[in-house]
Amino acid sequence: MSSPAPVLDTQGMFDLAAALPEQVADASRAARDLDGLPDRATIEHVVVLGMGGSGVAGDVLVAAAGPFMPVPVVVVKSYELPAFVGEGSLVFAISSSGNTEETIEAATEAALQGARIVAVTQGGELGKLAAGWGAPTIAVPEVVQPRAALGAMAIPPLVVLEQIGLFPGASQWIDLAVSQLQRRRDRLVRPGNEAQLLARKIGRTMPVIHGGGAVGSTAAQRWKTQVNENAKAPAFWSAQPELCHNEIVGWGQHGDVTRQVFTLVALRHDSEHPQVMRRFELVFDLLREVVGSVEQVHAEGEGDLAQLLDLILVGDFMSLHLAAQEGIDPGPVPALVGLKQALAQS
Repeated sequence: MSSPAPVLDTQGMFDLAAALPEQVADASRAARDLDGLPDRATIEHVVVLGMGGSGVAGDVLVAAAGPFMPVPVVVVKSYELPAFVGEGSLVFAISSSGNTEETIEAATEAALQGARIVAVTQGGELGKLAAGWGAPTIAVPEVVQPRAALGAMAIPPLVVLEQIGLFPGASQWIDLAVSQLQRRRDRLVRPGNEAQLLARKIGRTMPVIHGGGAVGSTAAQRWKTQVNENAKAPAFWSAQPELCHNEIVGWGQHGDVTRQVFTLVALRHDSEHPQVMRRFELVFDLLREVVGSVEQVHAEGEGDLAQLLDLILVGDFMSLHLAAQEGIDPGPVPALVGLKQALAQS
């Protein structure tokens, strides 16, 4: 009997995914006792700037901390700032490399408007600007791909909010998340684990990922982008209950085609609204005949942060297994590199 073929993974993406529990714990420690943070009474709202994996860090903040915070949170994934950003704004500028042009432009405008900036970055241009502004900066460890640094980028803002007094109890939720990530990771590194089995079921179909509420929709978006970047394959995501007001109508025709090319994956968690739970079941009834299969992944852990990161970890491994079973190297993203080079030349 021949041994299984080695997995093509030149940048060690499997190992980086498996290190998420330790990355989250390290990031929590690194963000403590920062100097120069604003007083809680001066903060009217929180704005998170970021693109790609850095932008997902903002979505994690909204899902995990937003329901507990006394001020609103807005995530900006663009060059332009909302007009309300000013002296009452706490702005997290998140960029793994420190050279994300959208984040640099928006952060510069925020500083000019008098906002209080906290930078989360390896350095780069954002690090230089933050030093010039006197803004507190939390270092992101160097990783070969920014999407592998989600824990290092998503956790520091939660700790900062706790220090300011806007998210009491953050440390406890982070500790619970680390414990759950360790439990899930220990299962995911074993052969025949749930992520690997799901990747086999998806095969060469395109996953359509549904999630409910902030936790589910944030996880679904991350799953979609990880399939794109790791497996170099198309994927789509939608959020409950919104998808029940539009997307479900689009499955009314072409079932003979869609059942050959799409797999529905539903990401479930304990904080779903009762009517969202019911909507999932009704959507399954509608779609079973027009997709290849309906699969569900259930979050584990205590608290929204733990369950969100738990779903994210399963999705990261699933996307890596999709790449492995097709002989695709998950790390390099030549399409993104080429696009950035083209933009730099214009």
